[in-house]
Amino acid sequence: MKINENEITPERLFEDRRKFLKLGAASVVASSTLMELMAKESLPTPNLTYKKDINANNLKLNSFEQITSYNNFYEFTTSKKDVKYMAHTLKPNPWAIEIDGLVEKPFTIDIKDLISSNPLEERIYRFRCVEGWSMVVPWIGFELATLIKKCKPLSDAKYVRFETKYDQEMFPDQERSVVFANIKNYPYVEGLRMDEAMNPLTLLAVGLYGKTLENQNGAPLRLVVPWKYGFKSIKSIAKISFVKEQPLNTWQDIASNEYGFYANVNPKVDHPRWSQARERVLGKFLKQDTLMFNGYEKEVAYMYKGMDLRKNF
Repeated sequence: MKINENEITPERLFEDRRKFLKLGAASVVASSTLMELMAKESLPTPNLTYKKDINANNLKLNSFEQITSYNNFYEFTTSKKDVKYMAHTLKPNPWAIEIDGLVEKPFTIDIKDLISSNPLEERIYRFRCVEGWSMVVPWIGFELATLIKKCKPLSDAKYVRFETKYDQEMFPDQERSVVFANIKNYPYVEGLRMDEAMNPLTLLAVGLYGKTLENQNGAPLRLVVPWKYGFKSIKSIAKISFVKEQPLNTWQDIASNEYGFYANVNPKVDHPRWSQARERVLGKFLKQDTLMFNGYEKEVAYMYKGMDLRKNF
């Protein structure tokens, strides 16, 4: 059965999108790249596989307001609610992404070119924070694997390393270093094993709810790895490197006893200071059980076969 787009995107936003296409870019605020593409009718193609997954587990999308008003982005503040108002210093356009390391030919690409050269689709994913809260988000983006194939990594590239943009004017805490006590912890770094990066679930997101990413959500480009805790989904990416050795991610560098490299959602392995067995979905009062690999066990468990997930947390 064919599923209409307005069954995936809430009706109000679906109608807004139709009006946008009808009226044209000149009639609305459309300075962002994604809006420009929408005006040319280059709309994300909904990936229905993930909608079925959501329906099977009786999950509902969190609202746009919830998703954009409760965020961790420590380059601005430790307050999840205040970051929405403090992230105005981030300027996501123009924006360049540097590709380097063990690739045939390093290059730099503008965010507009990156978006226009990759097929966008809408995917509905669970998002689970290591702090014990969660949400359900309709991301817009493309598979990281699509970009990796274009980068042509060398055979000895075993990991993919990501960096948030380093700009002290855009990100105030990079200068103040209130959150991370030592400036050496900036820029924010994350990494994936190559097979994790190539997994079809791994997404480079450029928008949500039919709009470009809000600054507080990691504009203009962020990683989304739905079976891992949220801190792995690095925001405002400015550099992607292909490397031989396992990268030291920022939180692992700060507290290796609390935050490991893999950060797979695992209700059987508690954080040293709290249980990971249950979670609070934003907007709900009662907690619910946390699913192994955040509900994506079927798609990703094979990558960790034979590993001690308590040791490799």
